[in-house]
Amino acid sequence: MDLSAYRECRLCPRLCRVDRSAGQRGVCGETAVCRVAAIGAHHGEEPVFSGTRGSGTVFFSGCSCRCLFCQNWQISRENRGDEVSLEELTERALELVGQGVHNLNFVTPDHVWPHLRELCRRLRAAGVAIPFIMNGSGYVRSELVPAYGEGIDIFLPDVKFSDPELAHRCMGDARYPEIALAAVAAMVATAGFLRPWDESFATPAAKGVLVRHLVLPGQVENSLGVLRGLYERCGPELPVSIMSQYRPMPACTEAGFMTGTVPRHEYDEVCALAERLGFEHAFIQPDYGDDGFIPDFCNEQPFAGNRQGET
Repeated sequence: MDLSAYRECRLCPRLCRVDRSAGQRGVCGETAVCRVAAIGAHHGEEPVFSGTRGSGTVFFSGCSCRCLFCQNWQISRENRGDEVSLEELTERALELVGQGVHNLNFVTPDHVWPHLRELCRRLRAAGVAIPFIMNGSGYVRSELVPAYGEGIDIFLPDVKFSDPELAHRCMGDARYPEIALAAVAAMVATAGFLRPWDESFATPAAKGVLVRHLVLPGQVENSLGVLRGLYERCGPELPVSIMSQYRPMPACTEAGFMTGTVPRHEYDEVCALAERLGFEHAFIQPDYGDDGFIPDFCNEQPFAGNRQGET
């Protein structure tokens, strides 16, 4: 496997240029050793991904975004996880496929792209035909997206911020809004729009982009700006998922910022704009603000019982 991308690492927009292959840690908190926090069938994704048998989810340790409010903070900010060889990771992914999951869902994988690229190659060589999903923060170098498309079928990015100041306060980079929109545009150019209203999600033909946005408490204008930006860049055919499950994480409490939940009227206002703009397909969460959406990576089954939204 080619590890050269880990030298003077530029796998994410931080461009930290450390030599992760020599054991140095990037802003993502990881070296060139692949580490995984959880692998299993996840029933808490959008219905088009979870289906009836679950989404075969692989949570990679570390994250280049490292948001203050990340619900996966145990792995994105504390870097929990265990070292896995590529051989072991391939074997465990094949076990998931054998369980009948609808897809393989790789969470926060951009900073371990060399490993993921090789994993995708090995799985396809082994005859795996189900879709591969790249599920991440949206904080992605758009110029790398075409290479991702050589192994990835479905892109599931977050777009977190339209407000540069809020982005800087939460994850340390005011450039996030433009970076994320450019990344989404590149993903659409590479894979098109996901068609969640048909049955293709469970077949090898599934391909495309669906964008997630988590509504933040007291930050309605940020959310409205995200939707407007997505509409202007990609139009009404872009599927979106508007999430309500924000809960203040430990770093929020320490910072004294966004320490409450999202009022129902704020979430409803964001959903109403999606309808007014004319987005043709939007997932919402009927179990508004449900704690069941928050995983616990100290648990052997961190996402057991989780549920997701409906159109």
